[in-house]
Amino acid sequence: MVTPEHYTLGIEEEFQIVDPQTRELRSRVSEILDEGKMLLGEQFKPEMIQSMIEVGTDKCYNIQEARTDITNLRAITGSLARKKGLAIVAASTHPISHWRDQKIFDDARYNVLVEELQMVASSLLIFGLHVHVGMPDKDRAIHIMNAARYFLPHVLALTTSSPFWLGYNTGLKSYRSEVFKKFPRTDIPDHYDSHAAFQRYVDLLVKTGCIDDGKKIWWDVRPHPFFPTLEFRICDIPTRVDDTIAIAALFQAIVAKLDRLIDKNLGFRLYRRALIQENKWRAVRYGLDGKMIDFGKQKEVPVRDLILELLEFVDEVLDDLDSRKEVEHIHQILERGTSADEQLRIFEETGSLPAVVDRLMERTMENVPLEGKVGGHTV
Repeated sequence: MVTPEHYTLGIEEEFQIVDPQTRELRSRVSEILDEGKMLLGEQFKPEMIQSMIEVGTDKCYNIQEARTDITNLRAITGSLARKKGLAIVAASTHPISHWRDQKIFDDARYNVLVEELQMVASSLLIFGLHVHVGMPDKDRAIHIMNAARYFLPHVLALTTSSPFWLGYNTGLKSYRSEVFKKFPRTDIPDHYDSHAAFQRYVDLLVKTGCIDDGKKIWWDVRPHPFFPTLEFRICDIPTRVDDTIAIAALFQAIVAKLDRLIDKNLGFRLYRRALIQENKWRAVRYGLDGKMIDFGKQKEVPVRDLILELLEFVDEVLDDLDSRKEVEHIHQILERGTSADEQLRIFEETGSLPAVVDRLMERTMENVPLEGKVGGHTV
């Protein structure tokens, strides 16, 4: 039987650091970093841009633990920011601020990255969500990754939160995806026959000086180079924490369902990367309001219908994972739309990008306590 502890969870969220008066990003991570690391250790990290902070859960053995941990991390991060007259925002681009105005965090790793990738790295003013699902069997992880690629555009469509860039309405629901494509080794991966075949690819890139290690493979899903997990990286960061939890539960259910098929000596049809990329583009452009291609039927189908089919596909594992409530939250996202949809609606109503930032600040802390807890103490 599928049990949640077989598919451990880890969630990483990247937050914007915003001045609530000007609504602009502020390169002030250093003001909250020391206290954050003192309280949370390695769960609280700077990123390449000083107007970003990354938080990550511990290893969680079910979705309820993940909810408690990620909500607490948002609460603590929000509280630390407020002490400095700042706020945090969960969205994958900032509606107004420009990448030229951001400072790079002084760290050898980031300095090397900027030197290597130049403006491609400096202009990476995007924020994401990463979900790790435990899968210690390396060969099985590759087979599950191969099949799970098909569902990546569906989940991206559920998370879009980046319609604006440098003060412009981009016309896309996930402009973050297009910005990140400038990096090498991104997007949907190809499929691999075995973990050994994947490792040969990594080893060749290391041998030829392309990368130092597997961490510089930034695909939309990858076997993590150091942890026994599949890491899903395709998503925009949802603005509401409840949406983040639903997405993590959905990824866990996808892995568990595909794992069950392997146990039954069954498989999921594999599609070429080029075909899955077509659906990813549709998710980037239209989000939940578009159509994707059902490659089995060879026809276009509304995205919402395909997501309902995905929910049907994973339904048989939800009770074993004790995640039915969390996955059923996906229906709310389908009904009300994503963060990108709400941002566009606010802008249409007000004509004001600062009003969009105000709403993002509010939604980021929705259902999040004003204070968090560390070791039983309120902070």
